[in-house]
Amino acid sequence: MIYDFHTHTFLSDGELSPLELIHRAVLNGYCAISVTDHAGPGELQRFITEVTRDCALAEKYWNIKAIPGVELTHLPAAVIPDVAKQAKEMGAQLVVVHGETIVEPVEPGTNIAAVRSPHVDILAHPGLLSKEEASIAKENNVFIEISARKGHSLTNGHVVKVAGGVGAKLLLGSDAHDEGDLLSEDMVIAVLRGSGLDESAIEEVLQTNPNLLMDKLQKK
Repeated sequence: MIYDFHTHTFLSDGELSPLELIHRAVLNGYCAISVTDHAGPGELQRFITEVTRDCALAEKYWNIKAIPGVELTHLPAAVIPDVAKQAKEMGAQLVVVHGETIVEPVEPGTNIAAVRSPHVDILAHPGLLSKEEASIAKENNVFIEISARKGHSLTNGHVVKVAGGVGAKLLLGSDAHDEGDLLSEDMVIAVLRGSGLDESAIEEVLQTNPNLLMDKLQKK
């Protein structure tokens, strides 16, 4: 069973439509997927409206949980809390923040702004995550991503060490932009073992924490 809460479609910089992405995820053995296209304030309403419709259609006909979301990307750190709140009010079920990956010029302060927000669910590819950021994420029930994407995955070992050291919850995300990026069972295990996780921690990342996130989303 594969849970993937971080994917992209041609609404932003992905290659597939939301429905094709979801269908290919079904064929890969996914039980849940969130469509989280890159967005700022100007795109929020359109993306959320379109993806919500497609996710509802997918759930009606295919055996998958399809979650409409957004990834707030390259925003000024100071506006992240307000834009995350707006996204939830507009109907996004899940809000991801594009964290301070070491391979892109994300504004410093993005990680801390994300984990402090009650409207953010996942901090994606946080790069050189600090102990303070991880501790606040734990306190505020924000999940920290282990990334399967090239480049962003370079700091997975650091992220696992820091987040694990304070007990912050970890998830695996594909950050998929096309069908080749979608997770498979073999890739899931390889990425998590390569991040330094043992078998019990892998089970937590793949099953326990995704279910905790799903419960969190259902309560909102």
